[in-house]
Amino acid sequence: MPARDRAIVAGLIDALPEAAIVIDQNDRVIALNAPARALFPALRPDLLLARGLRAPDVFDCLARARASGHQERATWLERVPVERFLELHVAAWDWQSGAQSMILSLRDLSESRRVERMRVDFVANASHELRTPLASLLGFVETLQGPAREDAAAREKFLKIMGEQARRMTRLVDDLLSLSRIEQHLHLLPQSPVDMAAIVRHIADTLTPLAQDSEVEFTVETAGVIVPGDRDELLRVVENLVENAIKYGASEAPEGQRKVEISLVAQERQCVLSVRDFGAGIAPEHLPRLTERFYRVDAGASRAKGGTGLGLAIVKHIVARHRGRLAIDSHPGQGTTCVVTLPLQPPPRNRAG
Repeated sequence: MPARDRAIVAGLIDALPEAAIVIDQNDRVIALNAPARALFPALRPDLLLARGLRAPDVFDCLARARASGHQERATWLERVPVERFLELHVAAWDWQSGAQSMILSLRDLSESRRVERMRVDFVANASHELRTPLASLLGFVETLQGPAREDAAAREKFLKIMGEQARRMTRLVDDLLSLSRIEQHLHLLPQSPVDMAAIVRHIADTLTPLAQDSEVEFTVETAGVIVPGDRDELLRVVENLVENAIKYGASEAPEGQRKVEISLVAQERQCVLSVRDFGAGIAPEHLPRLTERFYRVDAGASRAKGGTGLGLAIVKHIVARHRGRLAIDSHPGQGTTCVVTLPLQPPPRNRAG
């Protein structure tokens, strides 16, 4: 193909936002744009398409398009170097000389597929979490209406369990609504100045009865730290982290190690909140999934202690909205440390008089 025609083709596909590759009748690359180079780094002009794109579905689609003269579509899954789900559209490009080229338009659907899978999993998990207490409530109602109608002792016992199940559903619905609200405002950066030291002290005071019931000792060290944020959401972050440390970490530790250390400092223009327990710790394979919705290391123990499986997911989303970071470090037998890093409130600008 003449150099002038190559330049025209390259200029046209460079203007496209999605990955595009143009090949000749021998499957040799004529041109490709920047998104295509990012998807397939091994591809270069004048190389065979198969050198950088080894997917039988792609070449089947090319064969169909050449045979039919119509646009064809294919999807395929790549597993290396990372898992990607791609969609391909192929169309013929005829030149005045009679030669035929093919233009391949590609879309990376990995993120949309991941989001859809998360949505499906979320609905399934939420339904499962609600179905269990609902079934329990219905069973007790039927029992109280039937065999236990006149049994005062059974009625008292069942009503207590029904109250616990109802409260469990209430906590779950509240957490789901909180998560939904946070996600709706994820793109809006909170700007109100918030005193993080006051929040930490307030949560420590609020959760002291829970710590005492679990025979857990608090250690709190705070510095005067102001961050831009939403006070109610940051309260939720500290509350969830400290409550988790008490319920699932410190309360399970050997006697003498049942303590939670809370530290708040300012480091390099950042607020660093650290919550550490000295409990059994968490196995490495669980750490990457701790912030997933409804993921629990021990589902039975979590439900028994009133957990909804959404606490750390809420923390992650709030921290993300505040443009911060959440890190969780844990080793079996050595406890767990959760660290939240947030940007500090910038100093006020001096205005010239």
